[in-house]
Amino acid sequence: MASVTARSWALCALSLLNLLFVFISGADFIRFVSFRPIYHNITGETTLCQDSVPWSVALKDSSVLWALLVDLSLLVLFVGQHSVMAWAPVKRALQSVLGALNRTAYCFTTALALQILMHLWQPVTGAPCLWSVRHAPWSVWFPLLCFALHFLCWAIICSILVIFDYPELLGIKQVYYECLGLGDPWSQKPAPAQRLLSHLRHPVCLELAVILWLLPAFSLDRLLLAATLSAYVGLAHSLDKQDLAYLCAQLKGKVWLLAEPQRGGEEQDGSRHKEKEG
Repeated sequence: MASVTARSWALCALSLLNLLFVFISGADFIRFVSFRPIYHNITGETTLCQDSVPWSVALKDSSVLWALLVDLSLLVLFVGQHSVMAWAPVKRALQSVLGALNRTAYCFTTALALQILMHLWQPVTGAPCLWSVRHAPWSVWFPLLCFALHFLCWAIICSILVIFDYPELLGIKQVYYECLGLGDPWSQKPAPAQRLLSHLRHPVCLELAVILWLLPAFSLDRLLLAATLSAYVGLAHSLDKQDLAYLCAQLKGKVWLLAEPQRGGEEQDGSRHKEKEG
């Protein structure tokens, strides 16, 4: 019994430490991909591009090519980790070794790959921007508009993660079920839900596309980042009519549940009104 309790505490500690690391990495990613570029554009503290340099010269510059090579290698590392560990044979092998910590390990390695990408990322400052909003009044208003839209998109993404059962996405639910002897939470989901989640790996395509592509100044390394992540997220989807029908049915059910308390209140008021009239 003592060994079982110690194992449960160890699993919980690892899961919570992983949750903290993933949360910090997520906050760092928001700053890296969204608010830092907008802030630098507003303040002008950092030179993002060299518009005076012709493209023919910039694309032959060894520093530009080296930065692009480093950034591409970091993206390959992140996409490779994200894809290989999500591959069914690898998942089964890791599940047999790690058990309830399989999802925790996946989230940890994803956050670690993301941290490596963010810390080693090389900005391409020796080439022109693909576009740059620098003329008044849009040089002030457009960055503020980008900030507002990025904030809205991140709020939607966080809401979607909550709806899609974030404790299970982060591996907390698996550890909780293991400690209580409840089995695997994935096996307890209905078959249509399992099918939907297997087809919908990234339920934030539109919001992430807005964040990646909508910036006041769009540099060459940002183009590489936005194009790679957009293609990867888009290719990972394989939704069909059956998935859409299940989503619509779930949405109608949730709307009905939200409307039911209000209907119940209206019926009670109506019955009370009839009693008074009687």
